[in-house]
Amino acid sequence: MSVSDREQDQRPSPISATVDFERDGVQHGFLRLPHSRDDSAWGAIMIPITVARNGDGPTALLTGANHGDEYEGPVALMDLAASIDPAQISGRVIVVPAMNYPAFRSATRTSPIDRGNLNRLFPGRPDGTVTEKIADYFQRTLLPMADLVLDIHAGGKTLDFLPFCCAHRLPDAKQEAACVAAMRAFNAPYSMMLLEIDNAGMYDTAAEAMGRTFISTELGGGGTATARSIAIARRGVANVLRHAGILGGGIERGRTIQLDMPSGDCFTVSEVDGLVEPCLDLGETVRAGAAIARVWPLDRTGMRPVEYRASLDGVLAGRHFPGLVKAGDCLAVTASVLRES
Repeated sequence: MSVSDREQDQRPSPISATVDFERDGVQHGFLRLPHSRDDSAWGAIMIPITVARNGDGPTALLTGANHGDEYEGPVALMDLAASIDPAQISGRVIVVPAMNYPAFRSATRTSPIDRGNLNRLFPGRPDGTVTEKIADYFQRTLLPMADLVLDIHAGGKTLDFLPFCCAHRLPDAKQEAACVAAMRAFNAPYSMMLLEIDNAGMYDTAAEAMGRTFISTELGGGGTATARSIAIARRGVANVLRHAGILGGGIERGRTIQLDMPSGDCFTVSEVDGLVEPCLDLGETVRAGAAIARVWPLDRTGMRPVEYRASLDGVLAGRHFPGLVKAGDCLAVTASVLRES
């Protein structure tokens, strides 16, 4: 670590919490981030947070809206915050329904203030942009408190997914096993060993580098939520808290299909702009070499589409959502089926 990096680590975060993380009971408050703007010279961004604590025990950090156009997390976590009874838990639960609160309020993936993608800006900076300051607070204040981290995602406005909970392959076999156990406890209809296109700067990577048990989800997409996807999130949150020993009662089990992303061949990326014709729907069987999507030209009739074919057998686990695609956009995600349980 360079001298400048060490100095950066020692600078205090500008964010202050209106809750006491060490106090028993339930508290509803804010992470207050000063932000001077045209309509409020001495204003602040007020990120809602709930802390419930009952004595010593493990800490679960539960987050949603890391990207602001994903809604299962905010709904399930606002419900938990409104209903959690400290007398029924052992340990501590920290609930942040909307991590990137400015993005959440504007219904966009990234922040309208600085265009920051929170899930690509870790470890953040205490003297950086608004989004970098949020990342820094999670990196240096909230993640060190946590034993288990659940970050609830969906596809937002540009992707749609089978509803799955996921974990990553990690160098530490014991840590990976703990993450896989938590993923299975969440008990989504699908459980995925997820391969990231680029994990640099991700919340996931920051938590895993600290040795934390980290799991995430993709529970749908299209810039909305459904009754089914919200129910999956609610049940999964409760299951994870039971798995951690924070909440009493047994884990609610259901059928889950184990999926894997063994290589970059899982991703199908468009090389042209155009009109998308899906050839398969989510959950359908995919065969290597079969057409997975076609992209039709936008500006001329009489021309054939560019056809994209799968590189491996499996199921269609994710797809581009809007009807138009640009070169470089992910068209589809194919996952291998390991087993059903």
